[in-house]
Amino acid sequence: MEAAGKVRYTLRKDEKLRHKRLVDDLFSAGNSLYDFPLRIVWRRLTPEELSASFRVEVPEKVGNIQMLITVPKKKRRHAVDRVLMRRRIREAYRLNRGSLKSYAEEDPSCGTLSLAFIYLSDKNLPYSQIEGKMIKLLGKLEKRLSSSAAADAELKAEDKKDEP
Repeated sequence: MEAAGKVRYTLRKDEKLRHKRLVDDLFSAGNSLYDFPLRIVWRRLTPEELSASFRVEVPEKVGNIQMLITVPKKKRRHAVDRVLMRRRIREAYRLNRGSLKSYAEEDPSCGTLSLAFIYLSDKNLPYSQIEGKMIKLLGKLEKRLSSSAAADAELKAEDKKDEP
């Protein structure tokens, strides 16, 4: 239970993208945004698309927003460096995802929002720089989501007008 006025910043298991089918669909049909040293691949699934992704039914542990982080071995050769950058990206996302999370929870047409953060630099960058880029990327993503949601609403309104 949350105390009044207290926000929890924990990153729960249902917020981690781990289903192979969802990951494959994300990288094959997802959209991309870029702000060096981070690239974000995202895909918004409707509840119908989400249920079609699974054979039987949608597992309980699929959250409104799911994310994964990848730091390519080609860019950061040592495992300690990859882990360090993954931790910094995860922390920056965890602390700055609030408005994106509320958008996904309020939008009924959003079954889940899948995100993949890809680290592109060949150097370890400080957390402050990673956090600044994360804030910019999440802001760009919110603008894209709100503009696409407005376009979807217009299309639905036009469809209703065309019906007899």
